[in-house]
Amino acid sequence: METVKQIFTEYENANNFKASMGTKGLYEQSRINERFFIGDQWYGANCGNDRPLVRHNIIRRIGDYKISFLLNEDTRLKYSAAGVFSTAEQKRRLVEIKKQFSLGEIKGVDTLEKENENPLMLWAMSQYANTVAGRVGFSALLEQVLRNAFISGTGLLYTYWDTDVDTGLYAKNTGHRIKGEIACQALKIENVCFGDPYCETVYDQPYVIIASHMNAQEVVVRARRFGASATTLARIENCAVNGKILVLTRLFKENVDGETHIFAIQVCRGGIIRNMWDTRLHRYPLAKFSWDKRGECPYGESEITYLIPNQIALNRMITANVWSGMSSGMPIMLVNGDTVTGEITNDPGQIIKIYGSNEDVSNAVKYISPPDFADKFQGTVDSLIKNTLNQSGANEAALGEMEANNATAIQRLNTAAMLPLAAMRKRYHAFLEEVALIWADFWMTQYKNRQLEIVDENGMWYLPFDSARYKNLKLYAKIETVDFTDGERLVEVLNKLYDRGELDAKTYVNSLPDNVLGDKQELIYALKEKENDRK
Repeated sequence: METVKQIFTEYENANNFKASMGTKGLYEQSRINERFFIGDQWYGANCGNDRPLVRHNIIRRIGDYKISFLLNEDTRLKYSAAGVFSTAEQKRRLVEIKKQFSLGEIKGVDTLEKENENPLMLWAMSQYANTVAGRVGFSALLEQVLRNAFISGTGLLYTYWDTDVDTGLYAKNTGHRIKGEIACQALKIENVCFGDPYCETVYDQPYVIIASHMNAQEVVVRARRFGASATTLARIENCAVNGKILVLTRLFKENVDGETHIFAIQVCRGGIIRNMWDTRLHRYPLAKFSWDKRGECPYGESEITYLIPNQIALNRMITANVWSGMSSGMPIMLVNGDTVTGEITNDPGQIIKIYGSNEDVSNAVKYISPPDFADKFQGTVDSLIKNTLNQSGANEAALGEMEANNATAIQRLNTAAMLPLAAMRKRYHAFLEEVALIWADFWMTQYKNRQLEIVDENGMWYLPFDSARYKNLKLYAKIETVDFTDGERLVEVLNKLYDRGELDAKTYVNSLPDNVLGDKQELIYALKEKENDRK
């Protein structure tokens, strides 16, 4: 139990550090930020229900814009490796090799020279990443990661090996079905603790602890599968609260034959669920995106924290304005009870009986006119909204609210909109590159002999992959973006070449940017079939 106690001490120390961050602590501030993001912005104000409490959710507008900006970028992943070069001749040869593999003319990579094999495999891994992304629901995960980052300052994507996934592939030697595949989960920073709170990068952390509340029976079954004793199983079962158990997974580094490996151990307060094991990974399977950096600290900063005062002021001003308008339209009525004895309902067309002289009649009912708001009041509201949007980078150009009369003006507006987000964009690309390297680490350490599903201009085909052949490659990942104006220029050039007969239909379609056609690969395949029919 000494190991369990030590891990929980580390976990509690990290929680105490996070609780001390800022004026309210990370946990409380994140709860407040989330309420403001979803629109629960009058929580705890004790304003009663006598008047409408108006919300103009500018925080949500800023967050949705920035998240959409990052998600809607046209990005491309490209793997490379130290010492692996790609000449023009190799690229030409690569086109031929891919076609031969797709047709089954080449069965394995053994017959290829290294100068052709490594560029082929790097290209294949870049393509295969798209297959993995589709299978794990990467787009939805990215949206959740960015949403978490906007609210709490840090978004995390955790990649793990799921042994229960049936890949649909068969082992080459035995013919048995291959099970086990990459799975991903978006984690909240509240559930992740870093060993060194003054080290910004995940890679350099001495350890990382991931907390999760799991179903008690699942934990017991898992502990039994990994050899826990009957006594330990009983203790684990007894530490359940409302059918849930707090499980801590500690990831840490160990040296194995001169290499850094990531080891793991899983515990709960009742004991060790799974003893220390070697994941064989070389980097923590956790990619981090900080909405804004907080010095040399792994925990990021949320923009919402500093937008809340503006949001409160805006809500109060608009609420006061609306209440003033309602009071002007339905002013307070004063009634002389001596001359008006009947019930006053204030309904339209109501007949009020008044007893007394003409003077009594004229003084029987009066209205109190509320004070008028200053003429500049609405201007102050509009100015606060505009300034808040501008300072956060969500200006008129970014939101598409500024008029543009020609292509040059549109381009200038687009450039102006992206400038305030340049630093965030770089952090986001670095996050995607880290995810790509983590996935490659899994392929190299877990796949062994498999086939990679490839979809390209040749259709869908499988490329044999032996991880042992590439484990010594020093891999890099690069995220490249395609500017929409660059895409327009490319289409214009391709159109001219095709009109002059210098490009055939298949090459023309294959060269078009992916966002121009809905299903480019299907069209390429149809053109290929048509070409074969003519032969």
